[in-house]
Amino acid sequence: MYGYSVLFFACFVAFILIVFSLVHSIRRIGPTEIGLVTKRFSWKKLAKDNPIAFEGEAGYQAELLMPGLRWKPWLLYAVDKYPWVQVPAGQIGVVIAQVGAALPIGAKSAVYRSGFGNFSDLKNFVQNGGQKGVQRPVLPPGTLVPIHPVGFLVVTRSKVYGLPISPEIRDKVGRGHDLTPDALGLSPTQLELVRIEPQPQGKDGTVDVIGIVTTYEGDPLPSGDIASRLGGFTDMEQMEKQGSTDQQIIETLLGSKNELHNNYQDFQAFLDRGGKIGLQHDPLLYGAYALNPYLVSVERVPMMVVKQGQVAVIKAYVGLVTQDTSGENFKYGSLVRPGHRGVWEEALRTGKYPLNPRCYEAEIVPTSILNLNWADAVSEAHNLDAQLQQIVAKSCEGFIFRIDLQVQIHVPDTNAPRVISMVGTMKNLVNEVLQAAVGNHFRDNLQSMPAIKFIETRQQVQEQAFAHIREQLAQYQVETKGVYIQDVVLPEDLVTVLTHREIANQEIETFKKQRAAQDERIEMEQAKGTADMQADLARSKVGVSIKKNDSDARVAEAIGESEFIRQTGTAKGAEVEAIGLARAKGFQAQVEALGPNATALVNVIAALSEGKAKFVPDILVSGGNGGGAIDGLAATAMRFLAGNGSLRGANDSSKTAEPQTPTVVSAVAVKPELPKADPPGPKPGNP
Repeated sequence: MYGYSVLFFACFVAFILIVFSLVHSIRRIGPTEIGLVTKRFSWKKLAKDNPIAFEGEAGYQAELLMPGLRWKPWLLYAVDKYPWVQVPAGQIGVVIAQVGAALPIGAKSAVYRSGFGNFSDLKNFVQNGGQKGVQRPVLPPGTLVPIHPVGFLVVTRSKVYGLPISPEIRDKVGRGHDLTPDALGLSPTQLELVRIEPQPQGKDGTVDVIGIVTTYEGDPLPSGDIASRLGGFTDMEQMEKQGSTDQQIIETLLGSKNELHNNYQDFQAFLDRGGKIGLQHDPLLYGAYALNPYLVSVERVPMMVVKQGQVAVIKAYVGLVTQDTSGENFKYGSLVRPGHRGVWEEALRTGKYPLNPRCYEAEIVPTSILNLNWADAVSEAHNLDAQLQQIVAKSCEGFIFRIDLQVQIHVPDTNAPRVISMVGTMKNLVNEVLQAAVGNHFRDNLQSMPAIKFIETRQQVQEQAFAHIREQLAQYQVETKGVYIQDVVLPEDLVTVLTHREIANQEIETFKKQRAAQDERIEMEQAKGTADMQADLARSKVGVSIKKNDSDARVAEAIGESEFIRQTGTAKGAEVEAIGLARAKGFQAQVEALGPNATALVNVIAALSEGKAKFVPDILVSGGNGGGAIDGLAATAMRFLAGNGSLRGANDSSKTAEPQTPTVVSAVAVKPELPKADPPGPKPGNP
């Protein structure tokens, strides 16, 4: 009975074990998972350098369990689940093989063959000669593939897929920690796509860039070369033999051969086509590239931009051997054709050029007129005068001057390569050549010149400086367009003396001006007075003219009257004289014949009759006792006196005497009238 119980219990346990084994032998693999199979025991042994069993050995099996229900005897196999490798967008997956053949000495990455695909077939990888270590291609963004977790490690930015078997890596990870890219020597940024795009510069601006490539795998560079170019420069040599122009050669050099290796993304093609280790001649242009960070690094540098009014003189450090083309007369350097080492004889004009600055150095030469200031001001357009300072010079008396100077120069674009060949850079031209020529000229001239003379002859000094600098720069094939003394900072003592002198001169001039102003004021007042009296002066002048004319008329009238009177008087005098002489002779004869008294009486009566005088007087004067003839004569005389004392009325033959009744007036009672004054001026007919 006891025996049956033991047997039953053993059967029951065996049944339980069988059921448990059967249940655990059915493996469920998720839709994005793979099953890593580990064989618990086997009579076969693994190879020493291979941790994966391909022939049924104990250990990690090469065959993976795919998603779904899978059968693996529990007692014989253990199954661990791992996720599929997934590379997120914008990232890459770097593959590191932990199985395969060993790398050759000096090799840094494993040879890749097209049969390897995306490394999802481990058995195919090993059988076709896959090598351990870093694989040259990387998994692109969006990859989702079941990769053997022991055969390969896939490093992405977010995580590392796979199970490291290297003790060194395990020690770096430590227990209880996940494997990270840092443990494999990669930073998270290296596991992203390499993007070549404009880089921000300043507040709102951007700068164009290119990618300078350095590779860490490949054959060594030829002796003397500093950069690798697929095929070297044999194509340049062929173009020269075919008579290609410099511009055609430049275009070929600026082009790249990146299409031969898909911009370094197909690193195996790069090596197969002769790519060398180290700096690469051809840069990367705008784009996103899946580059293996173990094999390729990219440095972003600004693209060479030649603006309007500039040229770029190229100094080539790679290319064919130097062959001078400058000619025998050019003794300051050498020029070469593009494609050779040296200064290219052909400069690059306005444009953007993907020129590798590690292989070529571009010297930007402004071909517009440059303003260079020996002062605190700096020309921000080129900053070539940033180190130029005020010119300090001393006069012959010891006064120290500081001179602000501006020099305008021009470099013709065709002469730019020759200029750079002579001086090296534009800064050398300014700081060494031009600085010495300008500074020494002013120092030498001022040391032999009095300070006052320099100030007075500033224009002449400027012209002399222009001639001197033009002659000096002409030796370097640079044109001088102008030299201008902007300002002269004088010593304080000299400024004081000159200021006082100038003030005195200005005061003298002021006094002269004031005196001239007073003279002008006098003239103005005179002119003003004259202007104010113009009306009176005009009236006065007219009055004077009138008076003068009246006076002249009166003088002429008086002269005429006087002449008339004189002539008339002369005539009358002659008449009177003749009459008188005749009368005298008559009177004498009468006297002799009649006697004196009778003669007088006869002549009185004759005179009265000839003058038509009134015999009856107007006024009869009589005495108190009735006078005689004497009284009558007296009355007649009074009448004549009343008529202005003349016989004009009696003698005027043009008037007819009217008979009047005589008025008898007593001699005692009558008072004779005074004669009335005649109006001024001569009377006609009365001289």
